[in-house]
Amino acid sequence: MITDVDGVLVGHWTDAAAETGCTVVLLPEGAVASGEVRGGAPATREFDLLAPNRLVSRIDAVVMSGGSAFGLATADGVMRWCAEQGRGFVTAAGPVPIVVAMCLFDLREGEPAPPDAAAGYAAAEAARPGAMAMGLVGAGTGATYDKWRGRERRRPGGLVGNTKRAGPLVVSALVAVNAWGGVRPVGDTSVDESWPPPADPFTNTTLAVVVTNAQLDKMGCFHVAQGGSDGVASATAPAHASADGDAVVAVATGAVEAPVDQVRFLAHRAVEMAIRGLAGTGEAEDASSARP
Repeated sequence: MITDVDGVLVGHWTDAAAETGCTVVLLPEGAVASGEVRGGAPATREFDLLAPNRLVSRIDAVVMSGGSAFGLATADGVMRWCAEQGRGFVTAAGPVPIVVAMCLFDLREGEPAPPDAAAGYAAAEAARPGAMAMGLVGAGTGATYDKWRGRERRRPGGLVGNTKRAGPLVVSALVAVNAWGGVRPVGDTSVDESWPPPADPFTNTTLAVVVTNAQLDKMGCFHVAQGGSDGVASATAPAHASADGDAVVAVATGAVEAPVDQVRFLAHRAVEMAIRGLAGTGEAEDASSARP
């Protein structure tokens, strides 16, 4: 779990009737972050400031949400919660919370009630260390995958996670799998190269937050985010399509010295194995009948 990294808290808000929700990752003071978008149709907020050449390097929280672009409103609630806690980038007018948001499309799964600012606030308020709910909860509530061959063949996706360790180094990923393509089980390297007629091209997006306890600057975090995106591509096919909003945020808390290439490699593996595990359990196929 991503809370395997010291100081990381996670909270969910879930609307079972609407089959949507949001997940907030609260980060310890001094956390550095960058990110990468590889999908052609992203729904993101504050991603520009994650570029290595931008001024602000610190980050307070990352929000993953359903609701497509409507779900970006969740960041308002998380900002309000952080402001009440006195968290944020220091300015002459007081701290300004740095909250990055990224959303997936789940609007066709349940009632049309995307997460809003109140949902984001509730998820932040619920954030805790330690074990957390996974699967069809929070941002993963309405997530599905394998839609590229037709909506009727889709399977439940959801939130998945994986942690890699190398001595004191910890690299952990939390992924909301809502992929257009299929997910390959662990050990499966085959790819079906036949191209079906277009199906559900705008109802996708896989999101990931990778957190490590390594000491990295923004450029290092950018390389780690690229590794996370590589993990998405290793586990799903097709990946990063023109209508996907695939995005990865990478965060370093700075407790351990480690080579950036090692961290990037472990990020790749953590994201890949988290996603592959979804298909490898068999639960997704058994539960597919639960989707209308």
